Amino acid sequence: MDYAIEVSNLKKTFGDVLAVNGISFGIKKGEIFGLLGPNGSGKSTTIRMICGVITPTEGTGTVLGFDIREESESIKQRIGYMSQHFSLYGDLTVNENLDFYGNIFGMKKEDIIKRKEELIEMANLKGKEDALARTLSGGWKQRLALGCALIHNPEILVLDEPTAGVDPVSRREFWKTITLLSGQGVTVLVTTHYMDEATVCDRIAFIYNGDIISINTPEGHYEEMGMDNIEDIFIYHVLEKTDKSDIIHYKDMKDVIRGGLHVQD
Repeated sequence: MDYAIEVSNLKKTFGDVLAVNGISFGIKKGEIFGLLGPNGSGKSTTIRMICGVITPTEGTGTVLGFDIREESESIKQRIGYMSQHFSLYGDLTVNENLDFYGNIFGMKKEDIIKRKEELIEMANLKGKEDALARTLSGGWKQRLALGCALIHNPEILVLDEPTAGVDPVSRREFWKTITLLSGQGVTVLVTTHYMDEATVCDRIAFIYNGDIISINTPEGHYEEMGMDNIEDIFIYHVLEKTDKSDIIHYKDMKDVIRGGLHVQD
């Protein structure tokens, strides 16, 4: 199997706190791989280790064949990273932000100019090239942030809750672009709290308390759990070691909660 990302028994502790507990998985080239879990489950720590930002306490990993411990700088040059906290410079224009990130990656001026044209077209930013980033709406900022992450033609795109706080129309347009990039061979690792987005992924890994609970395709998760909704499966896994009677479907919530109340006249 030709993996773009492969980790084995990856573990990270911060003092006495165990953030990631010996997880293992591989992400195939061109795959959209979703990492789902509640806040504090270890998603961002896992991403930071894969990106070479922090060193694992134990375990091994490679990204495009480069060791995450010993070759982190080579990894950083070959990935594009985008988070919910858009790393844009508000007092720079769209053009200037793209120029800035192109220069960070050591691109030649003529290559930056050519790549900017492609990205402005892809992100539908035509006409906004001279707008200051701080004046853009959330959806436009998101498009620009994605363009900055892609300026150097990375082979891997890492998205850490990239659509948090973005309107539904912009989210859908964003995912159309991600799907297109995957079809062109870009490998995508994404974390998200939006379950409709998760279903776009080729495979989904559930992570909780630093452990990988299950990895499967959306259809595989449905079949395995006998459910047809990723959110229900996600919540089931999170509550797996607690009282499953806590699991309530949104459509049933008012009946279940209000039905338990005894209202006196």
